[in-house]
Amino acid sequence: MIRRADLQLSLQFADPTLRPLLPRHSVQRWLCAALDAPAEITVRFVADEEGRQLNHDFRAKDHATNVLTFDYQHAPVVVADLVLATGVLQREAAELGLPVADHAAHLLVHGALHAQGLDHEDDAEAEAMEARETAILLGLGLHDPYAR
Repeated sequence: MIRRADLQLSLQFADPTLRPLLPRHSVQRWLCAALDAPAEITVRFVADEEGRQLNHDFRAKDHATNVLTFDYQHAPVVVADLVLATGVLQREAAELGLPVADHAAHLLVHGALHAQGLDHEDDAEAEAMEARETAILLGLGLHDPYAR
């Protein structure tokens, strides 16, 4: 985990109604818990349409997804953009019975791990990444997103 001083964070909200639910200090805390190196990260909460367009343009998938990670550099400084589709975030949180902030914490941790080069393309990678997410979230006093 890095210190807040080692994270340069740009936090952007296309929908300002989420801002009170996701205060800067919380977003910083969640990201710092997931980072192993200094980082420059932009987090942008967007409408589902923008999320769908980005997912289409960069992943050839024509739907909004919960979080997209654009990782530009892994070392010595992690440089990345994390884009969360707010409608998807809110729907998933409701389906899971979680506060929006708790689900956002999970998605930001997930995105920060991707920004450092972790992935879940095969079973072994997925298992390792899920274990890391679980440990980070439990360390933050939050839920285990993969509890069966």
